[in-house]
Amino acid sequence: MTDLTLSIVIPAKNEGENLQALLPELRGLYPDTEIIVVSDGSTDNTAEICNANDVKVITHVYSKGNGASIKSGARMATGDVIVFMDGDGQHKPSDISRLLDALGDDMDMVVGARNKESQASVGRLVANTFYNKLATWISGHPIQDLTSGFRAVRRKKFLEFIYLLPNGFSYPTTITMAFFRAGYSVQYIPIVAETRGGKSHISILKDGMRFLIIIFKIGTLYSPLKIFLPTSMAFFFTGLGYYLYTFVTRHTFTNMSAVLFMSAVIVFLIGLVSEQVTALMYKDSGD
Repeated sequence: MTDLTLSIVIPAKNEGENLQALLPELRGLYPDTEIIVVSDGSTDNTAEICNANDVKVITHVYSKGNGASIKSGARMATGDVIVFMDGDGQHKPSDISRLLDALGDDMDMVVGARNKESQASVGRLVANTFYNKLATWISGHPIQDLTSGFRAVRRKKFLEFIYLLPNGFSYPTTITMAFFRAGYSVQYIPIVAETRGGKSHISILKDGMRFLIIIFKIGTLYSPLKIFLPTSMAFFFTGLGYYLYTFVTRHTFTNMSAVLFMSAVIVFLIGLVSEQVTALMYKDSGD
């Protein structure tokens, strides 16, 4: 990476204790770099710690979500490259240089991919493994860690898709699939994530449905027909099977068969329309 300026953006919600250790280390490694902490409705001493370490702070008067913090930080950042990292102590400042080296002059985004040992729980490991395999199948690109929040990205290209990003925690999924869909270059490098300090803000029970939504977002952001076509085919063959059964046993064509066939057609047509909408979303990428 030659002659490019750097900004480091850290979303944080009541992470004062972790920032107290993280920010001096970051400032020591990058004394002249723009570091931005987005305090997402924090009620602790986050702002005071940032000021003590000569770090810019954006304050959300109430919690808006991790994705909203990322967007606020990206809008304020002035560097050519933005490094996003969590404020909970999981990501090592020493790994930033590895991201930047991998970014070089050819990559548009580099993501730190966690190993199995770095997953917070068995449930997270299973869920992330499933998302990675699903996203790899849909995009046709090997995706090693779809939900990693530790990444380096070219700011101008990131800002192209900022309107797509949700305010919740699934921003990594959205931006990764958007970059692949736009034809930008994405690379993964292995990292070891530390055990987070303090309490996680993600609840498996509360956020379980949101993780399911990620699955559909993966498809609709990249290739909607890969989601809608199999669903349409499932309706069609179920209807066909039920029709054959009723024809053999009762010699009738039932309303249920008709409903299943119509559902197959409707779902397929929705997929086609979604495919066109997706194409329009990315029509200006790379201009």
